[in-house]
Amino acid sequence: MRWWDIDPVLELEKVLFPEDAWSRGMFWSELAHARGSGATRRYVVAESADGRIVGYGGLAASGDLGDIQTIAVAGALQGTGLGARLLTELLRAATAFECHEVMLECRVDNIRAQKLYERFGFAPIGFRRGYYQPGNVDALVMRLTTAPDSGSAADSASAQGTEING
Repeated sequence: MRWWDIDPVLELEKVLFPEDAWSRGMFWSELAHARGSGATRRYVVAESADGRIVGYGGLAASGDLGDIQTIAVAGALQGTGLGARLLTELLRAATAFECHEVMLECRVDNIRAQKLYERFGFAPIGFRRGYYQPGNVDALVMRLTTAPDSGSAADSASAQGTEING
């Protein structure tokens, strides 16, 4: 993800997460940590064949812990494997950052996302009550643990007609 992707990402963000959409400033702040030799973030976008952004995702790393910050896929492409491709890219980044655990929060009412994360080996470890505001929706906390010598945290996944860019 680059600075010029922020406006189209914000449009998608507002459609997909109307109650708790990230702000422009939040994306700028994350991108500021994603560049340079001390980078601790990785943000990617998925583009359709005509260049429209149809998905995005982000990972923050600290020490050997990674945290999936966000994954979003345009409604028309949900269920096509694009979310899996985005997650694969984020887990590759976690491996590059030498993360041995990757955490995430997922709305308790987002069963489709939970099933995706479980397919990749994430396991539920707890809840955060009222995490998503202003809707006061609970978050399911999930964790993926990889042994330091087990290689990549990423599985393979595919979706047609999209390109993932950093």
